[in-house]
Formats: sequence, structure tokens, C-alpha cells
Amino acid sequence: MKTLYEATSTAVGGRAGHVTTEDGPIDLNLSVPKSMGGDGGDGANPEQLFGSAYAACFGGAIQAIAKNKDIDIDGENLSVTATIGFCEDDDGFFLEATLDCFIPGVDKETGEKLVKSAHQICPFSKATRDNITVTLNLMLDE
Repeated sequence: MKTLYEATSTAVGGRAGHVTTEDGPIDLNLSVPKSMGGDGGDGANPEQLFGSAYAACFGGAIQAIAKNKDIDIDGENLSVTATIGFCEDDDGFFLEATLDCFIPGVDKETGEKLVKSAHQICPFSKATRDNITVTLNLMLDE
């Protein structure tokens, strides 16, 4: 396996702390949502950061599959909305994810194939496979 890129991030102070990346583009305060016993401040939280990263990566995977299969998609208007749930049961805490994928200009069959194929190659999907529930939805033009 050849490493193409590495990113280094540091969190200080846990969920109510601060995160930075070594090279500078991320420099954020964190806040714990009120529903989790926090102050609900204006900082980001790990679920928002994870969801943003998963959505971007999954969108890139859709674009890669489309390009590889010569399927013309509107990459500028392609969108993936990730909803990340922080859950608790008797075994502790866990996450769940829902990915709502909007691929303008494709029919349902093509869109479903793109989403399923992207789920196979997306590094975030691979990392979560068999670890959390991931629900995939294709959103179509009305």
C-alpha cells in the first residue's frame, strides 16, 4: 500500500476543547451539545467534523466511480449530506450515519449504482463497515 497523503490533527481538552491541524487550516473550538450535557456553545463537535469529512470523501468517491465508468454527472452540484448520530446503549457509546446523496442529472438506477459503488471504495465507508449502521439514500430531482 502506498500512502498518498497524511494529515495530523490534535485535540486538546476533549469534547469541550480545541482542535488544530499541523498545517493550519483547522483551528476550532469544540462545544458539547446541550442534549449531551454540555453548554451548547458555538464550537464544533466531533460528530459535525466526522460528518463533514465523510460527506466530502463520499462525494469524491461518487465522482471517481462516475469518471471511471464514463458517467457524466454534474460534479459541481453533487451533494452528500451526512447525518451522524451519537447514541448510547448498554454497551456504551456508538455512532450511526445516514448519507443523503444528490446526484443531479442521473436516473434512479444509475444513481443507485453510483452510491452503492462509492460505498465500496470510500475510505470512510471502509473504516465504518461492520462497525456502525450506515444508511444510504439517493435523493432525486423532483
